[in-house]
Amino acid sequence: MSSDEILVGYDGSTDATVALNWAMDEAGRSGRPVRLAYVFEWLTVAGWIGPGVAPGIWPDETARRQVEDLVRKAAADAAADRPGLTVHGEVFDGPPALVLQERSAEAGMLVLGSRGHGGFGGLLAGSTAVSVTAHAHCPVVVVRDGQAATSGPVVAGVDGSEPSLRALGFAVERAAQRDVPLRVLRAWGPAGDRWAPPGFDPEAATATERAAVEQELAQWRETFPDVPIEVRVTPGNAAALLVEASREAQLVVVGSRGRGGLRGMLLGSVSQQLIHHAHCPVAVVRER
Repeated sequence: MSSDEILVGYDGSTDATVALNWAMDEAGRSGRPVRLAYVFEWLTVAGWIGPGVAPGIWPDETARRQVEDLVRKAAADAAADRPGLTVHGEVFDGPPALVLQERSAEAGMLVLGSRGHGGFGGLLAGSTAVSVTAHAHCPVVVVRDGQAATSGPVVAGVDGSEPSLRALGFAVERAAQRDVPLRVLRAWGPAGDRWAPPGFDPEAATATERAAVEQELAQWRETFPDVPIEVRVTPGNAAALLVEASREAQLVVVGSRGRGGLRGMLLGSVSQQLIHHAHCPVAVVRER
């Protein structure tokens, strides 16, 4: 596996297929190779859900061959649809979240569906997607069925933290590849009826926050002069504002933790809420 490869968590589910299509679009713009990873876990209880295996029957070597055939066909079909792109498929053994986390150390990007075959219908994002996003060693993009918009700007949520600055760089590169505007959103408090100190000037606070964003954007405006960049500085809850912004975006990009996150937390509340509630694919950018 090469360090620029796009790794796709694939299990044949609808969400995994949407994730694969998103990854192929990304590869078409960047020229990166794509690798499908099906993580095959031998369950110790009845209730296996997998291709070609009846519920209640534990998997055996026949089931594994069926999985390998599934992955091989998906990779071949994806390559046939996008001539010139390199697509591989591979089956791994072990717990899906742990295996994908380990493999992400060798990838340039990891793309996941929000829920796989093991997900419960009422959950907006499965435990594997949340866990991998919290622990991966590369940027993770989570895509849900019905989310993969191809129009609209790329939106980046920034708050001045190191993770958000890495996310900003990732976002402007994606906007340049797609030839679309970048919308940079910075949320700050207080908002609504929240307490504010005596003499608090919201216009001055907004101007201060905007100046900070412009300073963070200076190098990217110079590097990508053809990317239109819009800055929105708004009082309010960052997660709620980004979820609303995702309605008209094709991708929302955030850092794994903002400056409001607790140091011991690997995934901040904003990232988690976006994974569950955003209306477009979400990229969570982590430090390697």
